[in-house]
Amino acid sequence: MTQTDIDPHIMLAALREAGPVHEIPFPPTETGTAWLITRYAEARRALNDPRLAKGPLQDSPLQAANPLPPETLRAISRHMLDADPPDHTRLRRLVSAAFTARRIEGLRPRIRAISDELIGALAGRDRADLIDDFAFPLPFQVICELIGVPQVDRTSFRAWSNVIVAGDAAPGEEESHAITSMVAYVRELVERRRAEPDDALMSGLIRASDAGDRLDRDELTSLVFLLLIAGHETTVNLIGNAMYLLLGRPEQAAALRADPALIPGAVDEFLRYESPVKVSTLRIATDPVTIAGTTIPAGAVVMISLMAANRDDSVFPEADELQPTRADAQQHLAFGHGVHYCLGAPLAKLEGEIAIGALLAHFPGMRAALPLSELEWRPGMLLRGLRHLPVHLR
Repeated sequence: MTQTDIDPHIMLAALREAGPVHEIPFPPTETGTAWLITRYAEARRALNDPRLAKGPLQDSPLQAANPLPPETLRAISRHMLDADPPDHTRLRRLVSAAFTARRIEGLRPRIRAISDELIGALAGRDRADLIDDFAFPLPFQVICELIGVPQVDRTSFRAWSNVIVAGDAAPGEEESHAITSMVAYVRELVERRRAEPDDALMSGLIRASDAGDRLDRDELTSLVFLLLIAGHETTVNLIGNAMYLLLGRPEQAAALRADPALIPGAVDEFLRYESPVKVSTLRIATDPVTIAGTTIPAGAVVMISLMAANRDDSVFPEADELQPTRADAQQHLAFGHGVHYCLGAPLAKLEGEIAIGALLAHFPGMRAALPLSELEWRPGMLLRGLRHLPVHLR
């Protein structure tokens, strides 16, 4: 397998050059097609266009292609990522208290402690897999502690999560089983926390749902489901992708190691250059929508390529070059834009900053254990991340 075979940037560059909007094959829809947006300006507007609606999965044109039973669909799709205002506004308000800038910054000592523990576990080793040994366990442990998932349950949760994020629009049997299992687990954990509340986020959401009946059972399950999956998977890719990029550019790694103050800005450039999320979650055109002269019909599925938009030369000069000190990198769309901008973005960036800084500082002689062109990327249309990243630590 070569880098060209697995690198979507080549295809996206050709589409972006050809135009901002494209009708592409997408079998899960009745028409067999969807519409893909590839340029930055059009993508940014589309991400905040109320005519491109989210809405619950069970009400979308993809319902017929989805084998999940209706009760399971309701249990995973009544969260803020699949809702439009005013429901989105209400749901986001309920969970936003856990993601204030002050609370995120307050997590810094705990994130650093977890990072130090993982670094310590690597001490004395000659070889490691940066995904399994560091990039995954750091954000995974943070989100589990934040929500209140017991240590004994985390192995099962990790297995379900790996299957779910690898799936496409129409879940197969394995993914359906993983989703059903996680829904059952979340509901059981909710009841456990209802009987024995703690200080974690889930107990806070339960209290909010009990106070005035603002959250029903499916909304609560969906929110926890979303936070558990989205709360760590994108950060795994951020850390892994960043180290992958730096392993191929030792001079840039050395510059960041020499001046750690550059790392927060570099995180934005890593997010821009190798976005952890390939495309936005699916939207449905509620009315005909004309974008750059192309009319997308009502009822059509719309996908917005965050990867393509983040390599648009009209916004980011020399966009195909990684520049850790790029001044405008923070304009990237890796976390979306508008009302659905990722609530956990500050947490992901903080985790990335701490993780990348720790790895660079403790392992100055780190090098890839395989040619970078031979590394495999995880399957699925949504996320961009490596399966493994084997390295020699010294």
